[in-house]
Amino acid sequence: MNGRPRVLVTRALPEAGMNKLFLHCDVTVFSAERQPTAEELKALLPQYDALLCTLMDKIDRELLQTARPKVVSTYAVGYDNIDIAAATEFGIPVTNTPGVLTNATAEIAWALLMAVTRRIVEADHFVRQGKWSGWSPLMLLGTELAGKTLGIIGCGRIGLAVAKRAKAFEMNTLYLNRRRLEEATENEYGLTYADLDTLLGQADFVSLHVPYTPEAHHLINRDALRKMKRSAFLINTARGAVVDEAALVEALQMGEIAGAGLDVFEAEPQVHAGLLPLQNVVLAPHLGSATWETRTKMAEIAVENTIKVLQGEHPISLVNPEVWTTR
Repeated sequence: MNGRPRVLVTRALPEAGMNKLFLHCDVTVFSAERQPTAEELKALLPQYDALLCTLMDKIDRELLQTARPKVVSTYAVGYDNIDIAAATEFGIPVTNTPGVLTNATAEIAWALLMAVTRRIVEADHFVRQGKWSGWSPLMLLGTELAGKTLGIIGCGRIGLAVAKRAKAFEMNTLYLNRRRLEEATENEYGLTYADLDTLLGQADFVSLHVPYTPEAHHLINRDALRKMKRSAFLINTARGAVVDEAALVEALQMGEIAGAGLDVFEAEPQVHAGLLPLQNVVLAPHLGSATWETRTKMAEIAVENTIKVLQGEHPISLVNPEVWTTR
């Protein structure tokens, strides 16, 4: 490689995680304020050797075919925004940052669960608006966790981290996974395997941790919501399109479920207008990995992946390993 490789970074990332990239490459950071549009990305990327993008950037076949970057390094675990088949066809390695956001995402799931069940956001507004006149036996009553049943759909790293915390709350935990876990793991985390209908029918809280795939699209739809208890809560920190948002709005409005905590949405950053006025839903702007520790580590891994590929070395985490076997 002649000279320093040129890397386009679509959004400003934590500086501590970016330092190594600045040392090894000529780096252009598009913006700290917004994503590049599809047209801007298409115009810029052919001038660069590598792309370090976020989950908000759509990396489609046309862009990959036109620009032919040596690597697409995504600052995320999920990569449903990238046309992996096209990248593989064009011999472009795609890398991601798995494993480092497990605790942060599990914690945000619990934060949402506890906020909606104990009505924390409502209570905050209640105090700030000067409505609190003193203690009352029936004021803002919520739902306890101890002795209740948590249903986890998708029991990978994050699902298991959520289950581990459920034990501290003395909860019963059902789970559904593409592959049933080993008995030793089930025993360690206090898990009971269940099919989808059983889990939805028995769980007091349903927490989603599945990767987005065509099969997972609207996994929680109108029929699924109607199978849940009227006293149940839905928590989604996976991907927005796993839930049919319109059906969820209807279920919340009709009292078919008790509430929801959402960190992800179908058309981010747009949120279904029907969710906004509802008191029984807590909304967060995709904060799953939003801790200094996690976001810095994600940047370090994304940078390391980028540099390794540019230097001809195998990256830390390769989404499409078949491109490497053909080298």
